[in-house]
Amino acid sequence: MDLLDSLAGRRVSLRHRVGDRDGRPLFSDAVGELTTGPDAVTVATRRGPVQVARAAVVAVRAVPPAPPRRASWGAVAHLEELCADAWPSPADERLGAWRLRAAGGYTARANAALALGDPGVPLPAALDAVRAFAAAHGIPPRVTVPTGSPWDTAVSGAGWVLDVGHPAGAEVAVLVTELAGVTAADGPWTITTPDRPDDDWWALGLRGGRPSPVQRHVLDPDDGSTAFVLARDAAGAAVGQVRATVVQDHLHLSWLEVVPAARRRGLGAALVAAAAGWARTRGARFGVLQVALHNTGARALYAGTGWTEHHRYRYLVPPA
Repeated sequence: MDLLDSLAGRRVSLRHRVGDRDGRPLFSDAVGELTTGPDAVTVATRRGPVQVARAAVVAVRAVPPAPPRRASWGAVAHLEELCADAWPSPADERLGAWRLRAAGGYTARANAALALGDPGVPLPAALDAVRAFAAAHGIPPRVTVPTGSPWDTAVSGAGWVLDVGHPAGAEVAVLVTELAGVTAADGPWTITTPDRPDDDWWALGLRGGRPSPVQRHVLDPDDGSTAFVLARDAAGAAVGQVRATVVQDHLHLSWLEVVPAARRRGLGAALVAAAAGWARTRGARFGVLQVALHNTGARALYAGTGWTEHHRYRYLVPPA
C-alpha cells in the first residue's frame, strides 16, 4: 500500500501538477476527503470533487478535520419556533419576535419565554413583561435562549443567570437528522402509530398515572399532526413509546420511553425509525428533537441512529 492508499477516507492536502508554462511546471492544491482508485484519486473539496491522475500527484499529507460550521442564527430561530409549535403551551402570547408561554408548570420548555429576535420593546421592558406574564400564570419567570446567541448575550447582560436548579441541567442540545437515513432492524415487538394516545401509552409515559388537562393540551393536540408510537411485546404488554409530531417539513420527537426489561435490544432505535417512517408519509424530510446534555443514554441512542447536534439552548432566570 502506498501513501495515497493509506490516506484514503481521510482529509488531506494534495498538491498536483496541472500543466506547464514557459517550460516551468504549474501546481495546484486540493483539500478534502480522499478517495483512491487504480489510476486516479479524488479529493472531495468544498467546491466539488477534484480528480487527479496518480502520476500527477506531487505531495500529499493528512490535515485535521475542518471545524464544523455553526448554523446561522436564522436557522436556529426557525428550529426553535418549530419545536415550540410541536410542544404547544395553553398560554402562548407574542411579544414582538418573542413568545411568552405558560402551561401550569408542566415542563420548562412550555413555561418559559422564548427569546428570539426583537421583542419590539426595549430589553428591560421585555424582561419586565416576562416577569408580569409569569406572575399572572403562577409560574417562575424564565427565558429560553439559544446558547451563545445575540439574545443569550442580551438577556444575560441584563443580569439574568443560568437556571442551575432545572432538572434538565445547564443546557439542552437540539439534534437534527435527515429522515431518509433513519432505519432500524426488526425485533420481537409490534409497533403501531395511532393518531390518538390510548391508556397504555399514557400509563407508560406517566409511570402508571393519568394525564392532567395541561398534559393533554401539550401532548395531544388532536389535529392529526401527532402519532403516539407504541411498541408491544409478544404478550401484548406496552414496552416502549415515543411521541411524533409533524410541523412543516420536520418531525419533532419527544417522550421516548422504553421499559427497563426491553432496553439494550434495539427497541429505542426501532421506535425512532417507526416515527420517521410515519412522518415521511406526511411529507416530513427532516427530524428535530431536544435532549438534556446529561442524558448520555438518550444521546448515544440518537447518535447511533444518525442524529447530530445543531445547537444548544439554556434557561436564564432573574438573579436571586
